[in-house]
Amino acid sequence: MGSRKKQMADAIKEDKKQVAFAKLNNCPTSPRKMRLVADLVRGERVEKALSILKFNQKEASGKLEKLLLSAIANWQSKNEAASIEDAELIVKEIRVDGGAMLKRLRPAPQGRAHRIRKRSNHVTLVVGANNNTQS
Repeated sequence: MGSRKKQMADAIKEDKKQVAFAKLNNCPTSPRKMRLVADLVRGERVEKALSILKFNQKEASGKLEKLLLSAIANWQSKNEAASIEDAELIVKEIRVDGGAMLKRLRPAPQGRAHRIRKRSNHVTLVVGANNNTQS
């Protein structure tokens, strides 16, 4: 029974070696604007995702490009023997969550004030080797 647990633990370790992630916290862009760019690269191969982000005009794409490069570097440090081209890395998961909100007041007519919510977000990006290349 102990050897089975060891085999399961080894299998989990191998699975963890296949994926790497990078996080971007408290990015001062609204989550809605960041999701528009994140949806473009979800599920794409890393090379294609980098080119999409490089030529996209939105401000969020520059931040996501830098985050994707960081995730690739993290994967490479985990798998020093493997090459990126042979692994066929894909963007397995990209999640944009809301972060802290800065609340400001804007003067309004007749002595009132309107609340301005300056939103931020947290992005989690997971890259991994494509295992569906067996066909």
